[in-house]
Amino acid sequence: MTGGELIDLSVPIIDGMPVYPGDPQVRVVPALRATEDGANVQRLHLGSQTGTHVDAPWHIDDALPRLDQVPLDRFTGPAVPVDARGLGPRTPVVPALLPAGLRTGDIVLIVTDWSTRWGQPGYLDHPYLAVDTARALVDAGVRTVGIDAPSVDPTPPATSGPTAPSAPGSASPDAGLAAHRVLCGAGAVIVENLTGLDRLLTAARHGRSIEMFLFPLPLAAADGAPVRAIARLGA
Repeated sequence: MTGGELIDLSVPIIDGMPVYPGDPQVRVVPALRATEDGANVQRLHLGSQTGTHVDAPWHIDDALPRLDQVPLDRFTGPAVPVDARGLGPRTPVVPALLPAGLRTGDIVLIVTDWSTRWGQPGYLDHPYLAVDTARALVDAGVRTVGIDAPSVDPTPPATSGPTAPSAPGSASPDAGLAAHRVLCGAGAVIVENLTGLDRLLTAARHGRSIEMFLFPLPLAAADGAPVRAIARLGA
């Protein structure tokens, strides 16, 4: 597909931005200034899972491929947005919400509308993929899954430690990264903290084609990296 409208679906990387509980805090500060040093350069301190980012399979298992071992075709392809809006906090996205006809090479984007809560405490209480949904995606041949939330699995509250008890109605910490393990175990990549995916639902309703570009920073042997997530809409 050539031409078409480009849409940025990434959150900006800024100093002090929200991070997943326990991840490195983000610092973006001047290192050099044009007025004093002849050029503007910023110093960055951030984790590999900062902002809109991709998880390589190695993120959850040392035996699985690292970021630079993942085929590049995992990061681009036709997108299928899945309308999961209206779900309550910490509610699973069940297989019945998936459309029929998913194919190998499709990039499935779970649209919860939770990105409207970015920067608010409730952002961590997002819907998540049921394990059966992750299995259904893998069985359909899908190897790239994105969501407009911090994780495809339940996110622990910011004040919780690794052994803290679950809040009522939330998933047990013993469940771990269940959807991650299904997807990554099949060699899939996961894109998290997408934003503005509702525009893709509108495009799909109008019959417009959607092509995604999710290429991460080329960090060697990494668990993941930030991405500039771009959609190109056809006529």
